[in-house]
Amino acid sequence: MQHPVSITAINSISPLGETSAEVWRSYQNNHHYLSEKSFGAHKAVVGQLPSSVKAAISTLKNSNAHFKNLDPSVVYAIYTARNAVAQAGWSSKDNFGINIGSSRGATALFEKYHEEFLNQGRAQTLSSPTTTLGNISSWVAHDLQTRGPEISHSITCSTALHALLNGVAWINSGMCEKFLVGGSEAPLTAFTVAQMKALKIYAPVTPEGSQTTFPCRSLDLHKKKNSMVLGEASAMACLEGGTSQNALATIIGIGYATEVLEHNVSVSSDAVCFQRSMTMALGTLNPDDVDIIVTHTPGTIKGDSSEVNAIKAIFTNNIPALTTNKWKIGHSLGASGLLSLEMATLMLQHQQFINVPFIEKQSPKRIQNIMVNAVGFGGNAVSILISK
Repeated sequence: MQHPVSITAINSISPLGETSAEVWRSYQNNHHYLSEKSFGAHKAVVGQLPSSVKAAISTLKNSNAHFKNLDPSVVYAIYTARNAVAQAGWSSKDNFGINIGSSRGATALFEKYHEEFLNQGRAQTLSSPTTTLGNISSWVAHDLQTRGPEISHSITCSTALHALLNGVAWINSGMCEKFLVGGSEAPLTAFTVAQMKALKIYAPVTPEGSQTTFPCRSLDLHKKKNSMVLGEASAMACLEGGTSQNALATIIGIGYATEVLEHNVSVSSDAVCFQRSMTMALGTLNPDDVDIIVTHTPGTIKGDSSEVNAIKAIFTNNIPALTTNKWKIGHSLGASGLLSLEMATLMLQHQQFINVPFIEKQSPKRIQNIMVNAVGFGGNAVSILISK
C-alpha cells in the first residue's frame, strides 16, 4: 500500500437489514436469516431482503419512470449508493469515481427478455441497454450526478473487493481523491439457483417434518455435504485518500492473486491464490498482528477447507480468530466481499467479535487489525487489511 485510504461510509441492504444499527443488531444473535423460496415446482433455501427493504426498493423504482425498466441489481445499487454517499457527506461537486460490480449482472431482466424472445421470436426494445453490466455504475453516476470516472466489472465472487482495489489504485495514483466502490447482486431467479444446484454445491431443502438448524454451514470443516446458499444484497463503501478523522476504518493493506485454473469453479486444496493475496496484504506487518479474518468460505466442503488451509500456511501457529456471515445471509456472489468488509468494520467500531455458533467459540485478545478475504470462480483472490 502506497498510502493509507480511509473508509468513511458503508451502506448495505441484505437479509440483515439496511442501516448500520439494524445490521449490527442482527449480528448479535445466533439466528440465520435464510428461508425457503419457491421457484416454480422447485424450492430452495435463500437469503432474501426483509419486507421493509423490499418496500423501500419498490418505492424507489416507482419514483422514476426510467427506473421501472431497470433490473433489481441496478436499483439495489442506486439505493445503497445514495445512502452511502449521504452518510459520507459527499455531493456531486466532489466528482468522485464510481466502481460497482456484479457477478451475474441483470439476471432477472435478462432471463425475462430471453424467455420473451423464445416465445415471440423478437427482442424487446430495451433488452440490450438494460442488461449490460455497465448499466450499474452508469445509472448510479447518473442518479448521483457525479462527473468522475465510472467503472463496472465482473470478477465473479470477488467482484466487490476488486472494485475496492480499483478505488485504492485511483486514489493512490492521484487521479481521484474519492471513490465509491461496491457490488450489487439479485441472483434469486429459477435459472440461477438451478445452475448452482447443477454444480452440486447448494444446500438441500429441509425435508418436511424435520428441521436443519443452520442450512449453510460456512466455516464448518466437519460437514459432510455442501451447503452454499444464494442471497440477494448490495453494499457500497466510500473511500477517501489519507487518514480521515471521520473514518470508520483505515485500509492499511491490499493483496490480490490468481492461480492457474485447474477447474472452472475450484481453487487448489491449499488455496495458493489466498496464500499470495494474504501475504501481499500483510506487507511488512507481522502476521501475529492480525487479530481476525473474515473468511470467504461459501459453505462448500472444498472451498471452506482450502481457504482455512491457506490461512494455516501463512499464520502457522498463531491463527487469527475466524468468522463469516454467510451462515446468516447466504452468498451474495459479487456483493459478498463488501458485506464481509462491513462486518469487519462493525467489529472494529464496537470492539466485539462475532462468533459462528456451530464452530468452536473464539475470543481474540484485541480487535485492531482485521483481514477480509474473497475469491471468485477460478481463483481470483483478494485480501484487504483494515485497522481501527
